[in-house]
Amino acid sequence: MPLLSDRDIQARLAELPNWTLSDRQIESTRRFRDFIEAIAFVNRLVEPAEAAGHHPDITISYNRVTIVLTTHDAGGLTEKDFDLAKTISTIS
Repeated sequence: MPLLSDRDIQARLAELPNWTLSDRQIESTRRFRDFIEAIAFVNRLVEPAEAAGHHPDITISYNRVTIVLTTHDAGGLTEKDFDLAKTISTIS
């Protein structure tokens, strides 16, 4: 899958208000009431990530979950990252 240009990345980020660009990846942090809700959210990410064949890097810190997306084998951001980010954005 080809890497996206800086212009394409900025255009796609404009559609994802809770995501930010950091180096060659996009990330989003969600906060929950407690650890149990944070883990439940992470569990809801499994099926869409598996279906997409694209897996986010996830960091959990008590009630905070940070999701990072990049296409490692392409060396940066591709359409796969933004497609999965859109899906993740709909999960509560």
